[in-house]
Amino acid sequence: MALTSPAKAEHSYSHLIDTLEDGRFKFFNPQKLNDPRYDQLPLSIRVLLEAAIRNCDGFYTKEEDIQNILDWQQQQNKAEVPFSPARVLLQDFTGIPAMVDLAAMRDAVAKHGMDPSLVNPKCPTDLIVDHSLQIDYSKCAIQNAPNPGGGDGPNQSQAPSRSTPSRPLSRGGSHCGGQRGSCSKATCSDPPASTAQAPASVQQIENTPLLCPFHLKPVSEPETALKNQEMELVRNKERLQFFKWCSKAFKNVNVVPPDVGAVHQVNLEYLSRVIQVSDGFIYPDSVVGTDSHTTMINGLGILGWGVGGIESEAVMLGQPVSLTLPQVVGCKLVGSINPLTTSIDVVLGITKHLRQAGIAGKFVEFFGPGVCQLSAPDRTTIANMCPEYNATVSFFPVDQVTLKHFKKTNFTQEKLELLESYMKAVKLFRSYEDPSEDPQYSEVIEINLSSMVPYVSGPKRPQDRVAVSSMKEDFQSCLDEKVGFKGFHISKEKQDIRVPFLHCGQEYQLVHGSVVIAAVISCTNNCNPSVMLTAGLLAKKAVEAGLVVKPYIRTSLAPGSGMVTHYLNTSGVLPYFSQLGFEVIGYGCATCVGNTAPLREAVVDAIKQGDLVACGVLSGNRHFEGRLCDCVRANYLASPPLVVAYALAGTVGIDFEKEPLGVTSEGKEVYLCDIWPSREEVQQTEEDTVISSIFKDLRGRMEKGNTFWNNVDCPDSVVFPWDHKSTYIRSPSFFSKLSKEVTAPQSIENAHVLLFLGDKVTTDHISPAGSIARVSAAAKYLQSKRLTPREFNSYGARRGNDAVMTRGTFASIKLQNRFIGKPGPKTLHIPSGQTLDVFEAAERYQRDSIPLIILAGKDYGSGNSRDWVAKGPYLLGVRAVIAESFEKLHKNQLVGMGIMPLQFLPDQNADSLELSGKERFTITLPDSLSPRQQLAVKTSQGKSFFVTALFDTDMDIIFFRHGGHLRYVARTFL
Repeated sequence: MALTSPAKAEHSYSHLIDTLEDGRFKFFNPQKLNDPRYDQLPLSIRVLLEAAIRNCDGFYTKEEDIQNILDWQQQQNKAEVPFSPARVLLQDFTGIPAMVDLAAMRDAVAKHGMDPSLVNPKCPTDLIVDHSLQIDYSKCAIQNAPNPGGGDGPNQSQAPSRSTPSRPLSRGGSHCGGQRGSCSKATCSDPPASTAQAPASVQQIENTPLLCPFHLKPVSEPETALKNQEMELVRNKERLQFFKWCSKAFKNVNVVPPDVGAVHQVNLEYLSRVIQVSDGFIYPDSVVGTDSHTTMINGLGILGWGVGGIESEAVMLGQPVSLTLPQVVGCKLVGSINPLTTSIDVVLGITKHLRQAGIAGKFVEFFGPGVCQLSAPDRTTIANMCPEYNATVSFFPVDQVTLKHFKKTNFTQEKLELLESYMKAVKLFRSYEDPSEDPQYSEVIEINLSSMVPYVSGPKRPQDRVAVSSMKEDFQSCLDEKVGFKGFHISKEKQDIRVPFLHCGQEYQLVHGSVVIAAVISCTNNCNPSVMLTAGLLAKKAVEAGLVVKPYIRTSLAPGSGMVTHYLNTSGVLPYFSQLGFEVIGYGCATCVGNTAPLREAVVDAIKQGDLVACGVLSGNRHFEGRLCDCVRANYLASPPLVVAYALAGTVGIDFEKEPLGVTSEGKEVYLCDIWPSREEVQQTEEDTVISSIFKDLRGRMEKGNTFWNNVDCPDSVVFPWDHKSTYIRSPSFFSKLSKEVTAPQSIENAHVLLFLGDKVTTDHISPAGSIARVSAAAKYLQSKRLTPREFNSYGARRGNDAVMTRGTFASIKLQNRFIGKPGPKTLHIPSGQTLDVFEAAERYQRDSIPLIILAGKDYGSGNSRDWVAKGPYLLGVRAVIAESFEKLHKNQLVGMGIMPLQFLPDQNADSLELSGKERFTITLPDSLSPRQQLAVKTSQGKSFFVTALFDTDMDIIFFRHGGHLRYVARTFL
């Protein structure tokens, strides 16, 4: 955030400027306020206070805001305060529409005769190109041709067998450094030339050299990862050109090139600074990002959380984030961690406690003697799960463990000393063993770490935890229960069904609970070396014991960054992952967002034939029903070693304590306890492999880029030259008919209901991120542009095209619209009585100038932050959403697009008001709005009721009056 120059006399708090002992750096020292309330503030609130003091300009941030933060004990949950973060973090899926909007804003400013080059981010912005990854290939031999449309590709019937290792685990022979794919396992057959060869336009990608653990010579990355990376670079060339134009055209934008790592990993490993230095002033690092995993950074003592693309654009352009001064829940950790408990078990245990505590919208700050037992990776993993218990952040203040972590990464000794001196000077440094340093919290929750036992979550929701020891019985109860949040209602006579099928010439059987997808993926675990190394050591011991994974199971390993691949390789466990079928498929979100390669047709047919509840097991943090694959109904979140364990077992219906994982070729039964690595073994391996060279390697990848990226051509112009034939990048219509004057918002008269929805409508339902279905409205649009299904790519990749994203809004196959009565992306066009795609119905309403609203139940908009969940409905013509409750972030996004979030009064909903949804609705707006004002709603059937307009602040009302955040920002230039 651009600072008000501290040297100027008009700065209200220039008297707080202090210097460190060496005199090189200045800083604003809140302790010079001599206010005893400062020492009682939670440390996360102290960060907010410092930012407010430093950025106090009398306009966005006022002296009243500083006083409100100091008076946090009385003002929490009441006062609205600004927060100016030190930087903005964008990932490609939501970053590209943000940058497209800024490019379109330049056009709008230019049309009014203003200088378009004035439109630049004022807050330093990092844009990470790698975030999501479509899995075109799995397994090193590349036997799977890219086949976005589904079904088996060429030669898929001849998959590799995992029953016999393709090469001995010895140092004999030397094949390293030769052709790509050397030192990798063999397959059933060679792939056809059409799938084995990369497109001619793809140049050789430079990759970080890896050392073969058997030959100690450089080898290239596994061919699987390279082929997926090549396909990503080719299919996304237009987007990459636009990103590169952004890096040159906009000031204050840093674009991290592709093939480096996913956004949250790069943020942790490279961009995090803990302290920032600008113009001789030092201050705490802080960040807001367009990714729900931004909260991970709080594990390092850096305050940050996820926001929508609309809010991030405002921060980029110099406006602070507006938030209600939060309550801060102190989470006191006591007790000792069981040696067999992984970090994920601790994460899920804490998640359960915090979810039950009802802390939605609050800050969580950890303290107590138990915190010292958690490594920095443990803390970031815990902080990453904030979206699952609906906290805004889970903050771990900086302590000696944090300093030790940064000493192993990319911090020099001089910077570590500066960091420690500054953090202690402003009392942002903690000694968890000293209770006298404990601040005052809104409330305190005590968690005993010794109570944590291994859990998984599922089969449909992340909050439904199941102890691993009870997994077999719990899955059986899911089969028995009625269809709901857990149940599948399988009749008793069909529960024992076994469906045989042929795979690679061998017969296998599928039953209820059979594992068909096993994915170790990026978002939650790969920042934590101990968890990933546990999985790798488990794989090593499994291979040495003679165990194998059934070859029809779709296995994959998608590390969050090259660092993870590096330490798995240097620790010697990566080849054992490969032996079990867990090949590195690339970097970025894959299985977790529905980008799984299609299952074998024989597997799909067997599942359908027996109406089986097949299972997916993944180490992510999202697994709603049908998200991984339409035919996989039960999905479980598990730690990486348990993903490997369930893959080995081939079923979730197993009691690990009483039943073996498998039987060796010699007939020996092998149990999980036989191959589970000890905590000491894991810690020793982590100490030996997670070293500073890993982080230096990452820095080299980022600074060097790769040949393809370096050779990408981009326009050299102030405004972007839109290609009207492009199906990836398109100028959106948000600024059409933009005037300098603000017109008063009009009442909504005689609106129709576009969708009549129930509870738990997630952002997945509103704006899918996976592949584009062949029969969808978006597919029809792309086919009209002469694209084949193979060229559709995903919704995430086409977020820079409003025509695709508008058609993709409410296009989820799991959308439950009460107008229709069954899942699907359809709705009722009320005037005609026809059932249409949601987009087609909205298009008809707009053609007839009929405003639209949405009726919904509880928790509308829960899930990942996505700006198209607000932009899409806006472009569909939705003026208001009336729901029983909203997820806070999504509610803010609706306000940011000029859509009214309206809440039913307590004890009221669509059913209690006897609304059919087929009425026409009139919502009367007064001449002047105030926060949380009640508005009158009348229907064409003569019913009247009141709703609460969820405008929390005067700024919300200003944005709404301007027609949204973007138009407000554009007008500031006019």
